[in-house]
Amino acid sequence: MSPEARVAAIDAALRPLADAARAEQMQAYLLNRYDFLGLPAPVRRAAVVELNRLAPADAGALLAVAHLLWAKPEREFRYTAIDLLRRHVRMLDVSHLAELRELLQRDPWWETVDGLAAVIGAVLHAAVKRDPAVSAVMDAWVVDADFWVRRAAMLHQLGWRLETDAARLARHALQLAGEREFFIRKAIGWALRDYARWNPGFVRGFVDGPGAVLSALSIREACKRL
Repeated sequence: MSPEARVAAIDAALRPLADAARAEQMQAYLLNRYDFLGLPAPVRRAAVVELNRLAPADAGALLAVAHLLWAKPEREFRYTAIDLLRRHVRMLDVSHLAELRELLQRDPWWETVDGLAAVIGAVLHAAVKRDPAVSAVMDAWVVDADFWVRRAAMLHQLGWRLETDAARLARHALQLAGEREFFIRKAIGWALRDYARWNPGFVRGFVDGPGAVLSALSIREACKRL
């Protein structure tokens, strides 16, 4: 199935299920920034489950589908693209990070940025097992001019558990400590809280030590599991 045919099939599966009343609620939740069909995640995913199971021909086709879905006005198509990327993430490698970043920076808001951060994190998690040096790309992202790119860098190790690079996590948190942007402060706390599930001693020591310079929001989020 070509990327164009797959996207047409996804559109045909989702659009008839549109719920105008729910769409208004979803638009309001994101401050009326974006259009929606009004599909809850379970409904959306069930409608395209068979299409998403079908593996694209290669990474190029996978990313082509993602770009085509991203171009549609309703946000659910982007969520479907993220689900597709996550399902077939093994087709991707670090050479595709620039293209994932391109998607991330197109009409970004926290929900698409966080979804793509998970994809980027999965790509890097697989790659660092072969070459730990590849994570250095996140050291560049964390000082990027675009705060959404910085947020993705802060979140990329979510779910890495005890394979988290704790030194990089702490370093990135400190690099972003002076930021006033809510979405950055929240991301710092979220990343630390996630790691606290597996290494609470490290996170406690960090926030009581060098991490004491973090914002109150970041520290409060980081300590929720401690």
